Amino acid sequence: MKKKRVIVSVINDLATDQRVARTCSVLHELGWEVVLVGRILPNSMPMGRPYQCIRFRLPFRKGAKFYAVYNIRLFFFLLFRRCDLFFSNDIDTLLPNFLVSRLKHKPLIFDSHEYFTEVPEIQGRPFVQNTWKRIEKFCLSRMKSMITVNESIAKLFRDKYGIQVKVIRNVPFKISKLAMASRQELGLPEDQRIVILQGAGINVDRGAEEAVAAMQFIENTILLIVGSGDVVPQLKEYVIANNLSEKVRFVGKQPSDQLRKYTSVAEIGLSLDKPLNINYEYSLPNKLFDYIQAGIAVLASDLVEVAAIVKQYQVGEVLEQHNPQFIANRIQSMLADRDQLGRYRANAAIAAEMLCWEHEKVILENIVNEINRNRL
Repeated sequence: MKKKRVIVSVINDLATDQRVARTCSVLHELGWEVVLVGRILPNSMPMGRPYQCIRFRLPFRKGAKFYAVYNIRLFFFLLFRRCDLFFSNDIDTLLPNFLVSRLKHKPLIFDSHEYFTEVPEIQGRPFVQNTWKRIEKFCLSRMKSMITVNESIAKLFRDKYGIQVKVIRNVPFKISKLAMASRQELGLPEDQRIVILQGAGINVDRGAEEAVAAMQFIENTILLIVGSGDVVPQLKEYVIANNLSEKVRFVGKQPSDQLRKYTSVAEIGLSLDKPLNINYEYSLPNKLFDYIQAGIAVLASDLVEVAAIVKQYQVGEVLEQHNPQFIANRIQSMLADRDQLGRYRANAAIAAEMLCWEHEKVILENIVNEINRNRL
């Protein structure tokens, strides 16, 4: 008897999307034949997963042509593949999944990783924004349920479409001792304090510019920037122009296991997104939970969901403003108070036992098992 097959769609290159990887791991553990679909880029890292990964090679990398070509390609891929369950990640993969699931009379799970129609990339572009809003309305007004990353965004979808929304937060697996590393192994000095800013979306106006600028006021400390984003080239230019090369180090995109090693050697993790739009204001980024799992203190901006976690579990401090001097003073005061820093780290170790994928995945397991029961 053939296994039931689920096709999981996402628009990125798959390699560093931790949420999608965790989703696929649950489906694989539940006995599904998993096919993960995305796209390939010139610098995409190789995939080593216990399930099939397919990455489309596309003629465009961004803009309307890219989204159109990807969605058309995905539509025909889904249409002509055997599938028992469709799993769409974000609005930019939803339309082909929705249409084919209706044509084939197969269930669809939709997971919105953010409030996509309010992302800054489409602000000030009314035609583009309205196009995505129309797609969102067309699909979600006809669906009964969906998944998203936190309660604030879930409420927005519930209020707008009257849809049932389950919350599955972006929490990582528990970090084992095997994931730890020494500074020597990572080529980092032993005599410097280390602060880290990580993520796959280190973009404009998400606090990275101010974090780098703050380093001119801090001594004996290195800021590690681990990940990628559209502001990184600008940050590198700023570092060179302001002679900060000894204080700021850039590490590109890393596989999740290697990323955890860098996180574990830091003392403070930064999450400095600004409330410039609804999407940022209600965001709850992966990096916050990565810092907690690594047992390091957190310095975070005062966003609704992020501040709630930091305050509830007492794992760090909330930043009231984004002035570089202010950020520098707060980092220095946290590093200077070793007793308080130790308490934050101890609290993070306790929080890590609760804020982990091993607990959160139960929600997804229940959703998938309910689908199974309804189709027997």
